[in-house]
Amino acid sequence: MSEPARILANQGFHAPGPVDFFLPDFTGKSWNQSGYDTLLTKASVLLVFGAVLAYLFLAFTSRRGAVVPTKGQYLGEQAYSFVRNGIGQDIIGPKYMKYVPLLVSIFFFVVINNLFGIVPVLAFSPFSRVSFAYGLALLVWIIYNGVGIMDKGLLGYLKHATVPAGVPVAILPLLIPLEFLSNILVRPVTLSLRLFANMFAGHLLLILFSTGGAYLLIHATGSPVLKPAGVLAFALGVAIGFLEVVVALLQAYVFTLLTAQYISGALASDH
Repeated sequence: MSEPARILANQGFHAPGPVDFFLPDFTGKSWNQSGYDTLLTKASVLLVFGAVLAYLFLAFTSRRGAVVPTKGQYLGEQAYSFVRNGIGQDIIGPKYMKYVPLLVSIFFFVVINNLFGIVPVLAFSPFSRVSFAYGLALLVWIIYNGVGIMDKGLLGYLKHATVPAGVPVAILPLLIPLEFLSNILVRPVTLSLRLFANMFAGHLLLILFSTGGAYLLIHATGSPVLKPAGVLAFALGVAIGFLEVVVALLQAYVFTLLTAQYISGALASDH
C-alpha cells in the first residue's frame, strides 16, 4: 500500500460504494446485511416530487397559450415540439400524435429526476436505484406490447415480433426463440439498465470526488501532495457535475427515443 493510501486508511476514510445508494427512510430504518427493510425513503419522495414538477412545468407553460408567448411559454413550447416532432413524428410516423402525451411525460419525468442528482440538498437521482428504472421500463414494456396486441391481435403480434420476414423456414426454429428473447423479454432489462448505469456511475463519481477531496483537505496528513490532490479532486467533482447535466438530458432523450422506437416497431406492418 502506498504512503498516501496508508494515511487515508489509517484515518478511516470510507470509500463510496453501492451501499451509499441505500438511503434510510423517514422512520430511521436503513439497509443492513439482512436486507433493505424500509418504508419510505428520500428516493421515493423525490420520484413523486419529480412527477409533480413535470406536471407543474407543463401546466404552467401551457396555461395561457398567448399568440405572443412569454419566456416560460416559449420554453415549454420548444421542449414540447422537440419531443413531438424530433421523437414522436420522426420515429413513430403518421400515428404519432396518439403517443405524444406519453413521450412528453416520460421525457420530462426522467430528465427532472435525473437532474435531482446535482441539485444542492436533494443531491440524489432516483434512477440511480435500479428498482425505479425497472419500474419505468416495465411500464413502457406493457404499453408497447399492448399497442402491438391492440393493432394486430395477440397471435398476429407474436408472429410480427418473433418471425422475421423473408427468412427461410428451415432456420425459423432457431430464430423464433432468439427474436422472442430479444424483442419481448430482454428489452425492458436493457432499457432500464442503460438509464440506471449512467445515473449510478455519475452519482458515484460525484460522491467519490467530493468526499475524497474533503478528506484530503481536512483530515489527511503526512505528505505535501495531499492538499493539492484534494483541490484537484474538488475541481474534478465540479467538472463531473457539469457532465452530469449533459448525461441527465441525454439519458432522458435516449429513454424516450427507445420508447418511441418500440411503439413504432409494434405498429409496423413489416418486421
